[in-house]
Amino acid sequence: MSLKRKYIQVISALLYNANFKGFAEGKIYQGKIKNVCVPGLNCYSCPGAVGACPLGSFQNAIYSSGKTIPFYIVGTLLLLGVIFGRVICGFLCPFGLIQELIYKIPSPKIKKNKVTKALSKLKYVILVVFVFVLSAIKEYPAFCKYICPAGTIEGGIPLALGNPSIAAMLGTLFTWKSIVLCIIVIGAVFIYRDFCRFICPLGAIYSFFNKIAFMGVCVDETKCDNCGRCIRECKMDVSHVGDMECIQCGECKAKCHKNAIMSKREFYKRNGELKNEKVQ
Repeated sequence: MSLKRKYIQVISALLYNANFKGFAEGKIYQGKIKNVCVPGLNCYSCPGAVGACPLGSFQNAIYSSGKTIPFYIVGTLLLLGVIFGRVICGFLCPFGLIQELIYKIPSPKIKKNKVTKALSKLKYVILVVFVFVLSAIKEYPAFCKYICPAGTIEGGIPLALGNPSIAAMLGTLFTWKSIVLCIIVIGAVFIYRDFCRFICPLGAIYSFFNKIAFMGVCVDETKCDNCGRCIRECKMDVSHVGDMECIQCGECKAKCHKNAIMSKREFYKRNGELKNEKVQ
């Protein structure tokens, strides 16, 4: 499962950033499909990006729409949330892949604990403050401007390296965002997906859909013996399989000695077959 997931993560990152010549030219792609949102966190300003970031688009919609509801981006997030939930975090987010690769660097690891569990709530505060409140008041995408590490590593740095005129304009804000990026990257060496767990407001949005999303994992309670191994071995701050902190990676399936954890598709198919058998 892990290797299959890595393939999907790599393919997703390549598809999101298929404008390869943009990296050489130091230019942002401006084609027609740039207005279409990709599912995961992927900076609009990345030279390779062929689509828009849903979080950036959402912030732009908040400050530019005034009293008008931004139906397109809200509808897009609702659709992605209902279909995938945080499957997007586990399979379709390039910055999630970057953190997982960084975590493989040999070092002492900080396992989840009461502090990390408490910090996992911080992303909801960031969602409210930086995505909703500040974006509306300041009339610019506040999270993208002040925090987003994906914007720095995927957009700011490649553009600066590929375009000397952009590099010459970089100032205090870029320095600040570079510091934020360094803190997150260093943290990712010791803490599994630190940005996803503690900071990412896009993951916070998708987390509200985890329970109702069509895709993801679930537990067959008729098989589960409540041993708790799935929770103990999960690197995320989950309280149970499929909760708001679960990124639906499915790694817990191999840990379950009762084979009680399965995809929702498998679960619904199995229940349907059992119902048909009872009817017959």
